[in-house]
Amino acid sequence: MQNVLRGDVNAFESLVTRHRRHVARIVAGHVPYDRAEEVAHDAFVNAYRGLASYKGGDRFAGWLARIAVRCCYDFWREQYRSREVGAGNLSMDSVELMDRVMADTAMRTYQSEAGKAEAQEVLRWAMGQLSPEDRMVVTLTALEEKSVAEAADLLGWTQVNVKVRALRARRKLKDILGRAGITEVDYD
Repeated sequence: MQNVLRGDVNAFESLVTRHRRHVARIVAGHVPYDRAEEVAHDAFVNAYRGLASYKGGDRFAGWLARIAVRCCYDFWREQYRSREVGAGNLSMDSVELMDRVMADTAMRTYQSEAGKAEAQEVLRWAMGQLSPEDRMVVTLTALEEKSVAEAADLLGWTQVNVKVRALRARRKLKDILGRAGITEVDYD
């Protein structure tokens, strides 16, 4: 570890090899599959650049996990800045599903007609309407069911900030889905 902290690229390569799967699992859970490798690479680049900030008291894997989550956050922040608002990115099946749901407000009809894939696509669309901060806090706390303390640690926020942001973000998500005529979504 001392060689790594002194900036030895070859020694850092061994850490990359050791932690590659750990970072890949984190990133794969937060960004689209086709962008996961790029974001994981960014995490390792940021870790190398930030070696001076590593205090050594923390587990290296935990320090690296926080960097990986922040890279995912940066990815979604960039996507949010360049997003197109609207349902134009949804497949025709998903648009038709949303039309059926809006026409018939009964949740039972929605559940009987909607397949898991369509529901997930609608959820991804709705999550895309959230700010990067809101998206990450909802993903960590609601979808991945991480504790407030874990989410705060990964995001570099206070626990109070995570609680407040998570509450507000879930309300925003509910409003987005409500405006689309969807009153409940099964996230599983």
